[in-house]
Amino acid sequence: MTEKKRLYKNKILKELYFEDGLSCADLCIKIDKSFPVTQKLIEDLVAENLVAESGFAVSTGGRRPLTYTLLKNVIYLVSVSMDQLVTKIAVMDIRNNFVSPIEKIVLPLPDNPEALQVLIEKIKQVIESSGISKEKFVGVGVGTPGFVDVKKGINYSFLQLPNNKSITKHIAEKIGIPVFIDNDSSLIALAELRFGAAINEKNAMVINIGWGVGLGLILDGKLYRGQEGFAGEFSHIPLFLNEKLCWCGKAGCLETETSLLLIIEKAREGINAGRLSRLNSLAFKDPEIAYDAIIKAVHQGDQFAIELFSKAGYNIGKGVAILIQLLNPRKIILSGRGASAGKIWQAPIQQALNEHCIHRLFQSTTIEISILGVEAELIGAAALVMENYDKQP
Repeated sequence: MTEKKRLYKNKILKELYFEDGLSCADLCIKIDKSFPVTQKLIEDLVAENLVAESGFAVSTGGRRPLTYTLLKNVIYLVSVSMDQLVTKIAVMDIRNNFVSPIEKIVLPLPDNPEALQVLIEKIKQVIESSGISKEKFVGVGVGTPGFVDVKKGINYSFLQLPNNKSITKHIAEKIGIPVFIDNDSSLIALAELRFGAAINEKNAMVINIGWGVGLGLILDGKLYRGQEGFAGEFSHIPLFLNEKLCWCGKAGCLETETSLLLIIEKAREGINAGRLSRLNSLAFKDPEIAYDAIIKAVHQGDQFAIELFSKAGYNIGKGVAILIQLLNPRKIILSGRGASAGKIWQAPIQQALNEHCIHRLFQSTTIEISILGVEAELIGAAALVMENYDKQP
C-alpha cells in the first residue's frame, strides 16, 4: 500500500469516528477525493474488516445511498485523564465505549518528579491487562492541567523532562504507541464539540469546573488553542481583592473563589464552625470523597451545601460576564467534574450576568450543563488521537 493511499484510508476512518453513518458522497467531500477513488478506498476498508455497510441514508428524492460505519472491535485507543490529584486511564474502542473498567489512581502532579514514570508504567499495565494486541492500538491521548504546547508535546507546569524534552515522544518510546497531549480543559471542549452540547455550534465557551476552573474556547466551529496552546486560562483572571494566593503565584485569581477545592475548604470551615448540615467533617480528608459527599447533600436539599455552590457559581458568573462581553458566545457549557452538581450552577451564574454583563450581550447566550459528565476528558483524549490519525507517520 502506498503512503498516500494509507493516509486517505485513515482520513476515512477518522471521519467515520467523528460522524458515523456517512455515505460515499459524504466522504468524497470530507476527504476531497473523487467518487470512484473514495469508493475504492471504502471497498478496501470493508475487505480489511475495518468498515461495514450500515444501511441506507434517508431519501432526499432519489436513490438512497449506502452508509458506512466503523467495526468496533478492530481499533482501540488509550485515553488518559489527569487532574492535579487523580489520574484515570481507559481503553476505548472506536465507538468511544469503555472496553474495560477505568483504572483510577491517586497521582499528585505538583512537586512530584516521579509522576511521569508512574504514568508510563500504569499505561503499560492497562494495555497489558486489556488482553488486546498492542498492534490494535492506534494511539494514546493524554489530558493534563497546566500550560501544554500541543505541537511540541510539552507541559510546562507538570510531568517535565530535562531540557523540555517532549513528553509525548518520551512516552511513545517507552510503550511503542503514538502519544498526543493537550490541556485538560481543551480536551473537554473538544469532547463537547464533537460529541456533546457544542455539536454544530460556531461559538461556545466550555467551562471545566474541577479542582481549578478551566476554559475551552470554540470559535468559528473550531477549538481555539491560541498562539502556543495556552488559551483559556480562565482560572487566573485576577477578579478578587481577597489576598488569597493562587498556585500560579498571583493573588485574587478567579480560582481562589470558585474551584471545587474552595467549596470543600468552605464546607470544612462551616462544619467546624457549627453550621447545620448533613455533612460530616470526617469526610473531608480525601477531596474526591468530600466532593461526592457535598454533591449528595446538594441533591438532598442541604441548605448549607447549596449555599456553597451558589456562592461559587455567582463568582464563576462574574468571570463568564467577561467572556460574554469579549467573545459573545451562543452557549456557555458547564462541564468537567463539577457538572455533576447539575442545574444548581445555572441560577447564580445567571444572577451574576444580570448584575455584571450588558443585557444586550447575554440575552441570546444560553447556559447548559454537559451531557458527557465526569468522563468528558477521557472522551476528549480519545478524540485527540483520532484528530491526528490521518497525520501520523
